[in-house]
Amino acid sequence: MASSCFHRSILFSSLPTNLPSRSDPLSAFFPKNLTCSSPSTPSRLSLGSGSIRRLGECRRKLSEVRSMASTASGTGKEENKKRVEIYDTEENLAIDLAKYTSDLSDKFCKERGAFTVVVSGGSLIKSLRKLVEVESIDWSRWHFFWVDERVVPKNHDDSNYKLAYDNFLSKVPIPPGNVYAINESLSAEAAADDYETCLKHLVKTNILRVSESTGFPKFDLMLLGMGPDGHVASLFPGHGLCSESNKWVASITDSPKPPSERITFTFLVINSSAHVALVVCGSGKAEAVQAALNKTGSVPPAGLVSAEEELVWFLDKPACSKL
Repeated sequence: MASSCFHRSILFSSLPTNLPSRSDPLSAFFPKNLTCSSPSTPSRLSLGSGSIRRLGECRRKLSEVRSMASTASGTGKEENKKRVEIYDTEENLAIDLAKYTSDLSDKFCKERGAFTVVVSGGSLIKSLRKLVEVESIDWSRWHFFWVDERVVPKNHDDSNYKLAYDNFLSKVPIPPGNVYAINESLSAEAAADDYETCLKHLVKTNILRVSESTGFPKFDLMLLGMGPDGHVASLFPGHGLCSESNKWVASITDSPKPPSERITFTFLVINSSAHVALVVCGSGKAEAVQAALNKTGSVPPAGLVSAEEELVWFLDKPACSKL
């Protein structure tokens, strides 16, 4: 099957008939090409001073808790690339996540003329809301991907594409050709193969880098959420895909969380990323956070995440209540 990178008609074949017309803003996110736009002004953060001041206060209050979390996360080689940031509120977390992301966008746009970003679904998308408020991000250089997706129509409530579009993509001017959704008209297996072929094409065109140490694609930033059971992407505790040793993108037809048919990046790709942010909020995820950071007992998939340059855990206070 030819990749969506080669044929727009393949990627977005069999679109839902009730999607808006071409005059609707949603049509702007149907890809046309893979060409990076011309250089423009680097991004700068311009959140309100009150937001930054409140964030500074919360950091001072939680310095002792962060120290405890860092101790729990260990001191090995991989742990030296990990840091844990803890916030008294999810609002302050979202502010800092916006600054973290915009700083990396600025860095990579200057260094290589592109910024490759991967997102998950779920509560993560809500935590990206402050990023929309950042002034002068060079959105034309962004290339936007999903770490996993449900094989459902793009207008379905379970679609990660729909979630990202409604809450983020519709509010920022990322070029149409730089948004890479799956071809949901295919079977899960074929959709996974198609997405992997797309990634390989982007490697050949130098939009995606390759990790020198692993040989797998090296995304600039991967933004991940985590489920209450500690799953990331569609990699669930005890599932065989957690130990996949060959595929970049895998299909799953027996997901313990509906819908059952999905595609997902494997740890081979996730852990080859330059930077990974794991964003976790809420007391319902506190036990999984503890297990992932302490790495004791049965380590959940979130505890297997790493990054080539830096892994940052963004936690609100309830999520780290058991550390």
